[in-house]
Amino acid sequence: MDQKGYRRGSFQSSTSDEDMLEIAGASLDFSMADDDPPLDREMGGFSSYNGGGMNGTSTMMDFLEEPLPGVGTYEDFNTIDWVREKSRDRDRHREITSRSKESTWALIHSVSDAFSGWLLMLLIGLLAGSLAGLIDISAHWMTDLKEGVCLAGFWFNHEHCCWKSNTTFTDRDKCPEWKSWSQLILGHGEGAFAYILNYFMYVIWALLFSLLAVLLVKGFAPYACGSGIPEIKTILSGFIIRGYLGKWTLVIKTITLVLAVSSGLSLGKEGPLVHVACCCGNILCHLFTKYRKNEAKRREVLSAAAAAGVSVAFGAPIGGVLFSLEEVSYYFPLKTLWRSFFAALVAAFTLRSINPFGNSRLVLFYVEFHMPWHLLELVPFILLGIFGGLWGAFFIRSNIAWCRRRKTTKLGKYPVLEVFVVTAITAVLAFPNEYTRMSTSELISELFNDCGILDSSKLCEYINDFNSTKGDDLPDRAAGPGVYTAMWQLALALIMKVFITIFTFGMKVPSGLFIPSMAVGAIAGRLLGVAVEQLAFYHHDWAIFSGWCSPGADCITPGLYAMVGAAACLGGVTRMTVSLVVIMFELTGGLEYIVPLMAAAMTSKWVADAIGREGIYDAHIRLNGYPFLEAKEEFSHKTLAMDVMRPRRNDPPLTVITQDSMTVEDVETIINDTTYSGYPVVVSRESQRLVGFVLRRDLIISIENARKKQDGIVSTSIIYFTDHSPPLPPSSPSMLKLRSILDLSPFTVTDQTPMEIVVDIFRKLGLRQCLVTHNGKLLGIITKKDVLKHIAQLANQDPDSILFN
Repeated sequence: MDQKGYRRGSFQSSTSDEDMLEIAGASLDFSMADDDPPLDREMGGFSSYNGGGMNGTSTMMDFLEEPLPGVGTYEDFNTIDWVREKSRDRDRHREITSRSKESTWALIHSVSDAFSGWLLMLLIGLLAGSLAGLIDISAHWMTDLKEGVCLAGFWFNHEHCCWKSNTTFTDRDKCPEWKSWSQLILGHGEGAFAYILNYFMYVIWALLFSLLAVLLVKGFAPYACGSGIPEIKTILSGFIIRGYLGKWTLVIKTITLVLAVSSGLSLGKEGPLVHVACCCGNILCHLFTKYRKNEAKRREVLSAAAAAGVSVAFGAPIGGVLFSLEEVSYYFPLKTLWRSFFAALVAAFTLRSINPFGNSRLVLFYVEFHMPWHLLELVPFILLGIFGGLWGAFFIRSNIAWCRRRKTTKLGKYPVLEVFVVTAITAVLAFPNEYTRMSTSELISELFNDCGILDSSKLCEYINDFNSTKGDDLPDRAAGPGVYTAMWQLALALIMKVFITIFTFGMKVPSGLFIPSMAVGAIAGRLLGVAVEQLAFYHHDWAIFSGWCSPGADCITPGLYAMVGAAACLGGVTRMTVSLVVIMFELTGGLEYIVPLMAAAMTSKWVADAIGREGIYDAHIRLNGYPFLEAKEEFSHKTLAMDVMRPRRNDPPLTVITQDSMTVEDVETIINDTTYSGYPVVVSRESQRLVGFVLRRDLIISIENARKKQDGIVSTSIIYFTDHSPPLPPSSPSMLKLRSILDLSPFTVTDQTPMEIVVDIFRKLGLRQCLVTHNGKLLGIITKKDVLKHIAQLANQDPDSILFN
């Protein structure tokens, strides 16, 4: 399809291609970068720009009537030009609309083009939901495999194994079909030797799973490690990381996510599921020309895919849409909101159809509370919010310090050894405590649970007085010895989770942060909930309890405190607010608990922001040096464009190309002698009057093609960027007209423009660069990297950290 339209100058966010590749090579493995093919390999039908800018197309045709493959595309580790991409899409849409009136086939093509976005959302939802179900089922089975095996079929996990058993309700976890490793090997499960054997098998399985995960990541898809959300935020802001959302990354991340979660490490699968869903979106984009050939349109799809990822992670479709809007998306038009909603709906429906947990729920820790909360309980809820904010700020600082140490010392050279050591320590510490031995999702489910009559958990071992029981509601009761034992075990589990998560997040295995953060908050909340419950039971005559908590009443719900604590800690780490409350509300299905959740989430954000402004994902973006311009931060300094632009006072003059007086050899010399990604085109060196902007990549491709396909192009051929070329003597070599690759409407500001406005322009228009003029004469250039460096300098940070991995 021929697309003609205006393009903005696409100066790379780095000052040079070589610099960019050198930066990337410092920590990124290019061996798997080809699993997401660069656009220039697919550009057979993609039109180069045909002059004119917004004023219309040029009347002069260039040396090639066919579009040049690769012109107008981006190299790896470059920032896209949002304005140009949106302009291309508008031109494409206008052309389809005008052709639809010409024939029935063109009308069908127009309808299919309009419908393709919804079809793509359907496919993303189906694939993301299916993969999430597969991951859930596999992780559940492999987690139980560490403790034993089912004789009725080794593919059954513990719960499924005991479904058909004839055991009583109280012994439902001790069915004869399920054998622990000591029962299988020794023939009995009691005694010290049996305990040691089970302990040994637990540690061995954990080490096997984690080592397999890190070796697969290291060998096949280095981009499959971590949660992926910082990189997805950067990609959605317009940065290109080839292979990060490719097919190999998807396959390896899916497999290793199951292994990492099953190993018992303090990590979750919810964050990586967003990465998995975005990989699905990116791969499926290649089925549709509209999305394959336009980077801005592709990012709209990725925003919707991120919503689908959260939808299947928490069973929260609306929360997923809000998460994409609040946390990861850079550009989120209304159309993307609707499509995100549809993708999240399809993904949740698909996961519900698979029913991975066998209880018709989308997550393991779905709960329903029925008791109302009292206004005075807002005090402990706000205390949980303060704890969540403090924990979030402590975790971010500690984790970033550890990750920086990993990057700058020899520790980073031994990822396999690091995973081995952390897994060994985690498994050895986890097994003796039943609350750390179980999977983190099961732990959260246990902590959220509201004790009923049939519950056999230690957390529910209260001293019962059945004479005071009314219907299904149990009154507040005195805690039995089991509850006090559980409190000590939970306190130890809290200490372990707080510290071990710092060293786990950021290792070279897929690792999410949602579940460990929720576990820390849920433990703290349950501890506080039981404490308040016992206080109300023993001191119901106190003034604070007398009005609403009479003897024999069910006043306090410790599970609710666990839920509020989980929300507070997750909010403290990620700084989510609206999406967090909606996700937690969808998890519990209780409208009356929105106010406690809002109070805790807002308090945790205020407390954490008072200590440090960045959430964990923004902190990791800054640590990795990604060129991400945060839209939420205000720029309050009084600098001008002339203070930031290059060249500076003592620098050599800006490299420019003249519109009609330079030869092919002159331009090739400039390309070889400099490493800039684009060049301003001026009328002459003396006047410095700006004509337009041309990309280095487009110049190289055009000159190479001209040498091959146009007769008479030699080193002395004059290059023209003008609309009309003057007549040449017969003996002169052929001239090369390159007006079609020239951006005639590059974005410009004057040297006296406040940087506050310049930063706003970069954020809202997604520019890669803008040119600086004075009285119409070209003075210099400001790139996105210059803006980021300037902001870092003003914040007393190292400006050279930008784009330095």
